[in-house]
Amino acid sequence: MAEIKRASVRLDSAYRIGEIDKRLFGSFIEHLGRAVYEGIYQPGHPSADSDGFRTDVIDLVKTLQVPIIRYPGGNFVSGYNWEDGVGPVEQRPRRTDLAWRSLEPNTIGTNEFARWAQKVGAEVNMAVNLGTRGIDAARNLVEYCNHPSGTYYSDLRRSHGVEQPHGFRTWCLGNEMDGPWQTGQKTAYEYGRLAAEAAKVMRWTDPTIELVAAGSSSTRMPTYPQWEATVLEETYDHVDYISIHAYYTNYENDVRNFLAKSLEMDEYIRTVASTADFVRAKKRSKKQMNISFDEWNVWFHSVEQDKSVKPWTFAPHLLEDIYTLEDALLVGALLITLMRHADRVKIAALAQLVNVIAPIMTEADGSAWVQPTYYPFLHASTYGRGTALMAVVDAPRYDTSEFTDVPMLESIGVLSEAEDYLTVFAVNRDPDTPLSVAIDVRSFPGFAFEEHILITGDDEKATNGPNAQNVKPEKGPKQTVDDGYLTVQLPSLSWNVIRLAKR
Repeated sequence: MAEIKRASVRLDSAYRIGEIDKRLFGSFIEHLGRAVYEGIYQPGHPSADSDGFRTDVIDLVKTLQVPIIRYPGGNFVSGYNWEDGVGPVEQRPRRTDLAWRSLEPNTIGTNEFARWAQKVGAEVNMAVNLGTRGIDAARNLVEYCNHPSGTYYSDLRRSHGVEQPHGFRTWCLGNEMDGPWQTGQKTAYEYGRLAAEAAKVMRWTDPTIELVAAGSSSTRMPTYPQWEATVLEETYDHVDYISIHAYYTNYENDVRNFLAKSLEMDEYIRTVASTADFVRAKKRSKKQMNISFDEWNVWFHSVEQDKSVKPWTFAPHLLEDIYTLEDALLVGALLITLMRHADRVKIAALAQLVNVIAPIMTEADGSAWVQPTYYPFLHASTYGRGTALMAVVDAPRYDTSEFTDVPMLESIGVLSEAEDYLTVFAVNRDPDTPLSVAIDVRSFPGFAFEEHILITGDDEKATNGPNAQNVKPEKGPKQTVDDGYLTVQLPSLSWNVIRLAKR
């Protein structure tokens, strides 16, 4: 039997990081692969509703309580003409999508997606094309979506059967404009100037909207973090957020190093926040620039097989990673990291939601099913609403090929909005060693153990499928709070949700 090591987590009701914005648990649907077609939309499927949307997918998304969903891209948006996706479906053009070398029929567009988002209870985080388009197309789209009536584009929307404005609140100013893979790649200054002018007229069209400037597409870009500094120098007075993106890989098949990559996310957030604060000081501004981490996930399993996908096909099987237990544990650690930065990260988007590097998968001739990554996202979205508390963690540490002093234990506490529940999220990163964790809750008199939900297993490569749920939550044993401490056993390689309720 493996030796059990000891760790501790101290929580104090006074050590508050900040309120967790519900949009931290957002996600993303792009016109890519089978995310839209055969994902959320498949007329003729046994579960399809009258609009052609799969109700089995709707039910799984609603269970996740995703509050906001970014749309329509992603790389796709930089070559997208929004006008192609509105009006009579039979009159919409069939286009080549240069981003993913696919065919786009435009059957689903702005109004259809807004209808689907309403079905799942989510807001739309709308992205505008600043690759091949610009200021005029952006402000026209805002008018089409948000203006009540009496203007050309608002009345055009009404003629398309949508009487009331969508009222989209959050808007992304392009996507990954630093990337050579992007249609219409720009320098930081070129993009910053365009984004600033687009932001001005979009907000003139609707003063209530929030705007997200495109930050670096990864920390490995040669322009990072100068990109953020230059872009914010041009846009600081016109936008509310700077976006960042990150995907994590395990090509080396090194589980200890892989599960330490939440430290990389932590450093990324700190660097961008400090860069934004530098620009704030330079401008003598009183406004804090917050972060939208609007693409994050594990992505590497499908990269090789995607190279053989035939180009210029409709809804090809692209980016269909099949996730493992270790992927779910990293997703859990990344969610903890996002919650730890609740004072600066206000919006985030797990990229993506259905079929494409997604927690939800569909069979074209069968049912929808959930991957291992579905569960930590479900738990964080369900129990991570409230006030983020700083967890003072004392745990054994290890070194890897990329990181030093990696704590075996990753943890955070969340006090519910009504302050009647305390949830402790914790990941034991170590593949061999269980942890006995003493949680100090002396600052929460009257709180008693409610439940321990955990995901673990002997095989870090275990996966789920349409007919097998090998990785799923289970219940831990009942515990008691003694003299202000709750001691919980965390298995090796485990995601844990420990809940206490005020009695």
